[in-house]
Amino acid sequence: MDRQTELALIDELRALKSAKSVFLDEAVGRSPVSHYTDPERFAAEREQLHRRFPTPACHVSELPEPGAFLTRRVAGTDILVTRDRNDAVRAFHNVCRHRGTRLVGETRGCRHRFSCPYHAWTYASSGELLAAPQFDAGFPGVEKSDLGLAPVGCAVRYGFVWIAPAPSDAIPDAPLPPELVEDFTQLGLEDMVIAVEHEERRAANWKILIEGGIEAYHFRVAHRATIGPYFENNLSSYARLGPHLRSVLPRTTLAELPDDDRDAWRLRDHANILYTLFPLGQFLVQQDHVVWIAPVPVAADRTDLRLATLVPKARADDTVHWERNHAITRRTLAEDFDLAESIQAGLTSGANDELLFGRFEGALDVFNRTVAEHLRGR
Repeated sequence: MDRQTELALIDELRALKSAKSVFLDEAVGRSPVSHYTDPERFAAEREQLHRRFPTPACHVSELPEPGAFLTRRVAGTDILVTRDRNDAVRAFHNVCRHRGTRLVGETRGCRHRFSCPYHAWTYASSGELLAAPQFDAGFPGVEKSDLGLAPVGCAVRYGFVWIAPAPSDAIPDAPLPPELVEDFTQLGLEDMVIAVEHEERRAANWKILIEGGIEAYHFRVAHRATIGPYFENNLSSYARLGPHLRSVLPRTTLAELPDDDRDAWRLRDHANILYTLFPLGQFLVQQDHVVWIAPVPVAADRTDLRLATLVPKARADDTVHWERNHAITRRTLAEDFDLAESIQAGLTSGANDELLFGRFEGALDVFNRTVAEHLRGR
């Protein structure tokens, strides 16, 4: 972010702290319980949001050289991501064009040819069908050039490979707003590598998992044994950047900054900055690293999660430091995720028809309204 914005955010939060106030929206928000439990609603979200809007699927450091490949599941679709002989990053449906078998079973590796385990149809890392046993005799009149791997929408931006599994003509032109472009450029995400990562499955709707990170009302209670004492009580701010959100969650040290040394003020030293990308993906910016939180919605009440600690290449060898930080993050987020599962379990009880978002939880209301707006085709 530009320096003027950074200082303005610090000043805003310090003023709220000094006034013993909090960041308030105009009204209480509400979200129907059915938005988290209804399979038809989930199916609409997958088709209209998760398949159509590009989301970060992998970091460029996971494709370090020509021939590198990995597989991912995006919006219920198996995807093969490759770096071909010309160093171009490509993405395809991980499906053989003959009988539809999954082409690649490994999660990652390095090679330029992929042979189907069913009939040995073989494809290049650039997608072309190279060979198929007895093809001329068995498929007269069929051209190999028409049977390359089916591509999906793919672009390399800000250090990540962004993918949308829908047909390319269904993907909207949705560039990031200038503020986010500036912030991501400053972060230097393309010059980072993944130092530590893990995956898990949670019995909760994907929206509940995202909601847990964009308010500070719960910090002193839910995180009392971890980060709670180091953060302000129910003090945070957020800004809507297009359909995306930037949240600032200040530590107690923010209020202690000396007034006569503004030139040395640095927001990420005294606050967590959380970018929530629409519709999926969050980047949690801390002092010296970035945590990538990647939800993969599976069903209305199930979500796979990948948590990856991104660090500067020059410090990648400091494994003890990064593993310690990742363990802290994992333990803290587990507290949120456990509560998300508890919420999901309670949604079917009939106790609530809707969930309430207080005026200091405005980011949750904005996030859910943004989802609803795009489901209506706006």
